[in-house]
Amino acid sequence: MTTEGMHVSHPRSHPRKRFPLPAAAAALAVTGALLVSPPASAGAAPPAAEVSPHAAQTIDDIGASGAWWVNDLQHFDPKVQARVARLLFSRQGLDLSAYRYNIGGGGVGVTTPARAAEDFARADGSYDWSKDDGGRTFLRYAARYGVRDLIGFVNSAPARWTTNGKSCGGQLKAEHEKDFAAYLADVTDHFARQGVRLDYISPFNEPDNSFADCGQEGMPVPVDQRDDIVRALGAEQRARHQKTSVIADESSRTTQFTSEVPRWIDQPGTARYVSKLAHHTYDDPDDIQLGKVHETAESVGKASWATEICCFGKGSTGWNQEYDPTIDNALLMSRIVYKDLAVSHDSAFQWWVALADGYGDDPTTRNDQGWNDGLIYYDPDYATNGDQKLYFTKRYYALGQYSRFVRPGSVAHDVTGAPQGVEVSSYQRGGQWVIVVNNHNTTDTALDLHFDGEAPVRATQAVRTSADEDWAKVAEPAVSDGTVSTTLAARSITTYVLDRSGSAGIKG
Repeated sequence: MTTEGMHVSHPRSHPRKRFPLPAAAAALAVTGALLVSPPASAGAAPPAAEVSPHAAQTIDDIGASGAWWVNDLQHFDPKVQARVARLLFSRQGLDLSAYRYNIGGGGVGVTTPARAAEDFARADGSYDWSKDDGGRTFLRYAARYGVRDLIGFVNSAPARWTTNGKSCGGQLKAEHEKDFAAYLADVTDHFARQGVRLDYISPFNEPDNSFADCGQEGMPVPVDQRDDIVRALGAEQRARHQKTSVIADESSRTTQFTSEVPRWIDQPGTARYVSKLAHHTYDDPDDIQLGKVHETAESVGKASWATEICCFGKGSTGWNQEYDPTIDNALLMSRIVYKDLAVSHDSAFQWWVALADGYGDDPTTRNDQGWNDGLIYYDPDYATNGDQKLYFTKRYYALGQYSRFVRPGSVAHDVTGAPQGVEVSSYQRGGQWVIVVNNHNTTDTALDLHFDGEAPVRATQAVRTSADEDWAKVAEPAVSDGTVSTTLAARSITTYVLDRSGSAGIKG
């Protein structure tokens, strides 16, 4: 447990306990191996990639989580806290359109103090709203900056209602499901009175995992209990006329999502309380598995969200221990975002933790001691050495290639025929197109992109992140007769803003 002005050091060795991936899943990993563009046939230009005129899904948000790092940052200088908020929420920073606030379970039994999020309830049923100072600080910052979707998510119910009396490894007792729902509604009401509206509540996060080792908070929720909790919370919200919606079930793997969601959401009276279906992608899903996510969500008439991923590396989008702040890992992240939005047609992408301290033995270079869980890093020994510097990864800038431009309400359009080693996603909003392009090739690569529909007439912005560039303004592509032509820098992520009329500039 942490108290004001006190810091207890905690291990850097693991960001979040997970099930090991089975060999079959590992074999399906989409690698980030360096690619070289194949030479074009002599005298023949490669065919243009095509942007479909047909709309796919509408994007709700792009965001990140405030889990755990806020417990450390509450001890930082207020000026550093304000800077972090600007880096995450302002137009000059990531301009996140979603922020995930961890509603703590009290941390009872959790062996890693920084992951023991305080809960607000006292034993007598009253509340201490001064708890969770760090979490509340950054939730208020997110609200102040106008982040569109504020999401409260739960790893464990308060320990007094679990089967083992802990915030890890124990199941919510059935007789306390309504108490738990009332607690979440009380938290929602309290923040609303403070001017902070929680738009969504996720009542259980990774319900497939008990986290019995107690390295963090966690609570198993069997499939046949998920609908009970959803109905209890939904009914409580409706009785109070709350506008907060429910998302579920945040399974660790897409295979669990596709097999288990139909079993609980089809229970009578459940689906009406569910606003969005949420999944994590720690199984490193291939395109077939991602397609099944879309099919599952579509079959019950709900949009799907990808709400957590981190900790991939060593040339693969599969789970690996590594710290890599370079463009190599950033391109892997951008591939995951691309796959979630363009293949499973998720309406939201939410990264795991915005900040972390597990950079291993050097925050500036790749190593096998740290983890790729954060976008920005800080010194885990800040409390003893006074170091409050922030260390940036290319992942921070990679996420910004999407979050700063693909704004809520943008409509995705499929793209086909991209060159080898290139991934293109497209989004239409108002009078503009936004195109995000990943070039995994080790050479510059030509791209022609044809619009078979409401075509742009000119380019207004081109922003690139590469090995030596961070959101750099670069040359705008040529636009002629509905075709955009450009050359992609090797190993880069580039965002293009294109106008369909005389309007200029991307609007938030």
